[in-house]
This record gives sequence, C-alpha cells and structure tokens, in this order.
Amino acid sequence: MMIRTDLTISILFKAYLVIGFVFYVHIAFSQNQNKADSLIQLLESGNVIEDTVKLKILRGIYKNQTNPDLKLMYAKKSLEISIKNNQLLWKYRSTLHIGHAYKLKGDLQKSLEAYFSCIQYAKKMKDKRREAITYSAIGSVYRVQNNYPSSLTYYNLGIIKLREINDSTNLARTLMNTGELYRMIHTLDTALIYFEEADKIFTLKNYKIGRAYNLGNIGLVYAEQGRHKLAEENIVEATKILHELGDNYPIAVYNTYMADIYKAKGDLPRALAYAQHSYSLAMADGLKEQIRDASHKLSELYEANQDFKSAYQYQEKYLTYRDSINSEETIRKMADLRTEYEVAQKQIEVDLLNQEKKTSRLIRAGLLGMIVLIAGLAFIYFKRNRDKRIINKLLTKQKEKLQIQHNELEVLNSTKDRFFSIISHDLRGPVNSFKGLTTIMKMSLDGKAYEDLPKINDMLDKASSQLSELLDNLLDWAVNQQGEFPYSPEKTSIEALVNGVLNTSKSRAESKRIKITTQFDDALFGWIDKNSVKTILRNLVNNALKFTPQGGKVEIIGMIEKDELVINIKDNGIGISKEKFANLFSESELKSTSGTDGEKGLGLGLRLAYDFAKMNKGSVSAESKEGVGTTFTLRLPVKR
Repeated sequence: MMIRTDLTISILFKAYLVIGFVFYVHIAFSQNQNKADSLIQLLESGNVIEDTVKLKILRGIYKNQTNPDLKLMYAKKSLEISIKNNQLLWKYRSTLHIGHAYKLKGDLQKSLEAYFSCIQYAKKMKDKRREAITYSAIGSVYRVQNNYPSSLTYYNLGIIKLREINDSTNLARTLMNTGELYRMIHTLDTALIYFEEADKIFTLKNYKIGRAYNLGNIGLVYAEQGRHKLAEENIVEATKILHELGDNYPIAVYNTYMADIYKAKGDLPRALAYAQHSYSLAMADGLKEQIRDASHKLSELYEANQDFKSAYQYQEKYLTYRDSINSEETIRKMADLRTEYEVAQKQIEVDLLNQEKKTSRLIRAGLLGMIVLIAGLAFIYFKRNRDKRIINKLLTKQKEKLQIQHNELEVLNSTKDRFFSIISHDLRGPVNSFKGLTTIMKMSLDGKAYEDLPKINDMLDKASSQLSELLDNLLDWAVNQQGEFPYSPEKTSIEALVNGVLNTSKSRAESKRIKITTQFDDALFGWIDKNSVKTILRNLVNNALKFTPQGGKVEIIGMIEKDELVINIKDNGIGISKEKFANLFSESELKSTSGTDGEKGLGLGLRLAYDFAKMNKGSVSAESKEGVGTTFTLRLPVKR
C-alpha cells in the first residue's frame, strides 16, 4: 500500500510551501550575513563602546542576522540597553526585531505580543511610518495562522498609511505580502497585480533583496497556473540574488519547490539533491517550518525511489517538527509508515541477491561522494573569499575612520587659530583703553582738570564691562569645550533669575539710555541648570544692549507654551543681515563685531547660548530684520 496518492502529495506540498514561505517574506529585506558577522567582531573586539554606539552596532547585527536564535539574542540585548536609557525609538526597533525572530522560530504568540507592543511605541512617537510597518508585520502573523480576514485588515491599514506618507519602499514590501496572501487563497490574478506594482518600486529603488523575494513569489504564482518554465526562470533568478546576500531561508523554500519540478520531470537524483540542500540549510539556521517541509519532501522522494528506510526516517522527522508547531496527533501515521518500512525491508533483502542492482547502488554512491566532495571544495572556496572580504571591509572602515579623524583635527586647528587671532585683537582693545585712560586720568589730576574725571570714569566703566563680558564668555567656552561644565537642573524661578541678570546689566543700559521692560506669567518656573541658563540670559541681554542704539528699548517676556517655558528677548536695534544670520550660532564662523557704541565681541556669547540651551534640553532661535530689531527666543523644559 502506498503512503499517499500523488494528488494528496501535491496538495500537501502547496500547503506547506505557503506556510513555510510567509514566515520570512516581510522581515528578510536587507539581511546580509557577512555584514552581521563583521559587526559581531566589532562588538566583541574588547573596545569600550558607548551605549548609543552599541545600540547602532546591535541594530546592524540583528537586522542582517539570518539565524533566528542569534537575531533574538542580539535584539534582546538592544532592548535591555534601550530600557536602561529610556530610548523610545530604540525600544521600538529592538522589539520589532524580537517579533521577527519569534516569527522565524515559529512562536507566533510571542511574535504578536512583540508587534502589538511596537504599535504602542509608534503611537507614542506619533510615527506613522513605523506604525504602518508594524501593521504589515501583524498581518503576516495572522496570515500564517490562516486568519485571512484579520491578515487582510492589517495589511490594508499599513498600505493606507504608507501611501499617505509616500513611503515607497515599505509600501512595496506590504504590497508584496498582500499579493502573497491572495496567492495563498488562490486569487492568482489579484496576486499578480500586487506583485507587479511592488516589482516596479523595487526595480526603481534598485532594492535587490526585495526584488528577489518578489520574483520568487511571482514564480510560485506561475507554478500554480501550471506555467512551470516561467516559474523556474523566476525562481532561479531570485535564488541567484539571495545567494549573493547570504539569505538561506527563501533559498531553502525554493529548493523544495525545484525538487518538486524535477520529480515531475522524472529526474529523482536531481530532485533529491535539491530537497537535501533545502534540509541542510534549514537545519543550519534552526528554521523549524522549513525543516518540517524539507523532511516531508525527502520522505516523498525516497519513497518514490523505493528507499523506504530513508523515507521512514524523514517521515519521522517531518511528523516530529510538524507536531512541535501544530501539536497534532501523529502516532497512527508513524505506525503505518513503520509497517511500510518493514515490508519494504524484506524486498530489499531479496534485491541484494541481484548483483546488477548492487552495482547500480555502488555507482550512485560514488556519484553522491563526488557531489559531496565538490560541495565541500565549493564551501571552502566560499569561506575563504568571505573571510577575505570581511578583512578588507574592516581595513577600509579603519582607514576611513582615520581619515575622518584627520579631517576633524584640521578643522579644529583652523578654528582654534582663527579664534585665538580674534581673541588677541578684542583683548588688545579694552587693555589699550585702560592704559590710555589711566594716562589721561593722570594728566587731568596733574593739571587739576577735575571736570574731565566723570567722563573718564564712564569710559573706564565701559571698557571694564567689555573686558569682563569677554573674559566671562571665554571662561565658559573653555570649560564647556573640555566637557566639564556642571549640569545640575532644579526647579528655578525665571523672574528672579532674569532680575539678577538685569542688575548686572543696569549700568550698561543706563549709559546708552536704553529702557528695559519685563513681563512674566505668574509663578513662572523652569526645570533648569541655574548657572548655565544665567549665562544664556546674560549673553542674550548683553547682545540686545550692544546692538540697540542710544534711547532704544529692550523687552523681556516670559510665558508657558505647550508645556515649554518660553522667554523672548526683543530689541529695536540695528538687526542682523541675512549673510550673518545664516551662521548666527556657528562656532566655525566666529567674527568680531562692533556694537552701536563701538562695543567689541567675538560672537562667542551666542554660541554659548546655543550650546547651553541644548544642554538644558531646550533650544534658542532668532528672528531679525535689518533696521527694525531682533528677537531671540529661548525654550526650556518646565518639568523634570
């Protein structure tokens, strides 16, 4: 009695081919095992790596890793670091690939749990693109569970959002998955429509891995339509691309299908070679579904080849892996197959008496040995080339890193030279003023010209203010460049902090007859580092006074906007030209600029304001019109 009819075998083949392939279709894009291996070496090199850099390296590993157990391990490591640093984006990225890994391993419940967590992360970030990607991933899981209505619902949610934000690459992926769903329910013309739209996008983007999967899917549609030549052409082209990228799972699936084609042609040795290669790839990467499917195909082929012992062995493996995924009863089928095997064993014993049969088996064994030898040599050749490429990549990266560091040092040296040149010029002015004024003061005292002393005193006061401001900024800049400026945020009254700054700037405002007004919301507090914010305010107020002419006015307004503390410092001074405005906060564009009364400055104060605002988790921006005035806006956090 035969184990099953050819018709039953064909139906089962199509069923397990669909189930096995959809596990991987969404998540395998951009996988490159060579790249993953290089990054693992970098991670395990023993060098001290900051968490931000480590997260990027781990992402490169789990995105490109084809082994699901290793993908899961590195994604979980990334999630631990993301939770420790409270990085919402990295929580999303890590959890998404944890879901992918569980899906590859066949644990669909854990995969769904991970994906639904990702939806919450994406909504918190208000990130429609990542929300759409996760909808597509959820659709793939429901598709594997044969819950086609739910699968189609989530795919459509993803497609709508991806079209809305014009994300063509992820749209192509989701279109391909939806096409695969229609293929599974045998709506083949609709499936081809989705595949063709996806193929146009992949070709336009030169996205090799996406195009490879799409070609494979189109090949499967052609196979179901009975167009085997077109099916084989598409699958061979897809496999060629996947070999280059080291992506074994779909190759294993396609090899199973190729085995079926060659069985139909009557070429059982070639069919067995394809099926055995599929099995080996699946075992190497721990892919349960494909181990199950390859075992099923090998059992079928060995049975057709009258090798019932091997057929029984692979049937046992097939049932074991099927039960581990679906938890079905298999004892009865295994008992039937054992009976088949024992009956066939008697026939084999009779066949052993036939010398011609024995010789034939020996020849086949010799051919198999040659195939194994050739495969071994090919593997050694491939491994050596891969190792060579890895070493070359590492050397190239190291060279690029050294070149970048060299370029950065040259830029820093150039900036420092220009900066110290400006410092020497702007320090010379106030110091020379002191020297000249003391000489004039001595001459006035000797000549008893006491009426000149008040004017000289005003000039000394102005020179000392300029020098004091310059030295304060230089000290703050030097400490900040060394990374040693203390940051100790606390709840602070903004009105009191501004009034303290205005007390030190009062004499300068009075000397230019500039009117300063303030307006603050009631109980205005911020969660800030008091010293650094005081430096920001001092520089912005002094900048307003510097570029406001005699008799002008400066307004300081504090308020709360959308959970942010906002401070506007507005003047009716000379304004800023478009050329200077473009590089207003740039350290590399520091230039000495004179105020309306000839006050000197480096432009360093605005750079400090920019850096210290960023340190306080805030920002500083400006609006200006020449001849009308300038408004600087400082935004700071209200809460911890």
